Amino acid sequence: MNRRTVLALAVGAAMLASGCTGTGGTSKGADAEAPDDPAKVGGTITVLTHRTDLVQDGTMKKYAAEFNKTYPKVKVEFEGLTDYEGEVKIRMNTENYGDVLMIPAVIEKKDYPKFFASLGTRAERSKKYRFTDYSTVQGKVYGQSPIGVVPGFVYNKKVWSAAGITDWPTTPAEFLQDLKAIKTKSEAVPYYTNFKDMWPLTQWTNVNGSVGCDTGATTRLAEGNPWADGADLRVGDTLLHDIVKSDLIEKDPTTTNWEASKPRLAKGEIATMWLGSWAIVQMRDAAKQAGTDPADIGFMPFPAQKNGTFCAVTSPDYQQAVNVNSGHKAAARAWIDWFTDKSGYAGANLALSPLKDAPLPDVLKPYEEAGVKLLDIDDALGAEVKSLDNQSEVGIYKPDYRQDLVDLARGARKGSLDDFLAGLGDKWTEAQRNLGS
Repeated sequence: MNRRTVLALAVGAAMLASGCTGTGGTSKGADAEAPDDPAKVGGTITVLTHRTDLVQDGTMKKYAAEFNKTYPKVKVEFEGLTDYEGEVKIRMNTENYGDVLMIPAVIEKKDYPKFFASLGTRAERSKKYRFTDYSTVQGKVYGQSPIGVVPGFVYNKKVWSAAGITDWPTTPAEFLQDLKAIKTKSEAVPYYTNFKDMWPLTQWTNVNGSVGCDTGATTRLAEGNPWADGADLRVGDTLLHDIVKSDLIEKDPTTTNWEASKPRLAKGEIATMWLGSWAIVQMRDAAKQAGTDPADIGFMPFPAQKNGTFCAVTSPDYQQAVNVNSGHKAAARAWIDWFTDKSGYAGANLALSPLKDAPLPDVLKPYEEAGVKLLDIDDALGAEVKSLDNQSEVGIYKPDYRQDLVDLARGARKGSLDDFLAGLGDKWTEAQRNLGS
């Protein structure tokens, strides 16, 4: 995952309330069955992608050339879209939205069968793949992400070590003490909020499940108060508030710069940022360009344990799907299967493979060595959570409320943390009542 992906996902989540007025397919509920004989699969397919960088530099063409070694009669054409969410939403008012596409976040989960061909049953696909819940409707799966990510703190190991910190903190209180030690013993900014760019603040929602080591964390959001005492989001939001309140961040959050923050972390001017495993490769590239050691870039889980074990939730990137209107469903399905299973795309992006039996990428070796438990979250109620989020206008997938939280902590907004979080909980539970949850 890259910054463009995160932005698109955040924008897409923000657009969910508006829905999509597309007509869907003429063959609703159609399946895209896996082809038995590659020699019999043919046709030209168009793949819509948000990875404009890989289209422009020829990487996608190289993938297609490898694909053609197995499927020689299929011609793959790519269309890279800069404003992926916006452009695809418009196209889906027609039947012409490629043969393969990444499922836009604007499409409500219940509507997947209108637009996409089924890839098979959840019962069958979940044996082999991660993330099947995220695109399952009435037992059928409509999309498959080629990569996954896990949340964590990207940090400069040299800065943390120089401050005398040798072990990962296991509680929020220990984490705060470590940041205070960094402030005392170095010139580095202990924690960088990326407040001005806004979208990085949405990453804090990924503490949900990681704090309590709970595969049912999404269900808890749907059925309970996310800011009740001890709830994962309350723990995460309280830590962010306390970091800011303790003056452990940049001098002026309104002047932060995401692109500039990467070389600054690589050079040790910034110590820590809460992001995700997708960011590690970007930080290491920044280190190479800055002439510092990429090995200085570390990755640690949220400071909480259950029975002495850290946990981190897994989550998918965009999920590839077959247009239900495609005249070449077999070829489109072949592309998705090959790209997921054989392309090496996950490895090239140092990302978590969707294949359950695949080894962890090198960037997650520290998690593996430390025994961090990776959790595949049950997303059966994911659609309900997004509806609640929109109805409540809280915006757990948007940056606004955490900007308000940072402003509260730094004194730019009046009020107490308890009242602020209670207000979020009241909005959420009111939405539950209104939606009959």
